Amino acid sequence: MNLGTVAAIRSGLVLSRKLSREISSYRYPLLNLRAIHPDGYILPDSLEVFYATELLRQEYLTQQGDIIIRLSIPYTAILIDTDMTGMVVSSNFAIIRLNQKYMLPEYLLWLLNTPDIKRKIYENSSSNMLSAVRPTFFAELEVLLLPLADQEKIAKLNLLAKQEIQLLKKLADEKERYYVAVIEHAQKNMRRKIHDDQKRY
Repeated sequence: MNLGTVAAIRSGLVLSRKLSREISSYRYPLLNLRAIHPDGYILPDSLEVFYATELLRQEYLTQQGDIIIRLSIPYTAILIDTDMTGMVVSSNFAIIRLNQKYMLPEYLLWLLNTPDIKRKIYENSSSNMLSAVRPTFFAELEVLLLPLADQEKIAKLNLLAKQEIQLLKKLADEKERYYVAVIEHAQKNMRRKIHDDQKRY
């Protein structure tokens, strides 16, 4: 089944068309490339402010359950939760809005990050200089439509795996900082001992 049969898919807003040259009352957080971590989550501190010339249509603003995917390398996909709604999505991304009677966003998020789908994205983008993929590619993408109960099981397993990987990365970072501090402390003690020995003689 093509993804376009169970989802509305479009590119984000071409910002120059709605950009106000001065501060306006139509103020939105802007989802930009810098705000997307390669591991698939939003960095709130990297969001920018977008002042629009008018009230923007909802189709360009993030809604809960949206999948937002980069149209350029590394083609990172993220899931929008309740805390990240109402952001302007730029034309650097595709917006995938599912009919959740047929497919769960969490399941699609897992699908888009599988090696098979990633390979198809890279193959599709290899024909142009910018290595960019068009939103129509995702509309035509063949996806496996499982029963919702099975989709939910996969989504939960994927979430559990991500949480465990993040914890392991955090633990590895903490261990690295610990050993750096231990080695620095040991080096200082060694240098102090050498200095004291030299003073003694």
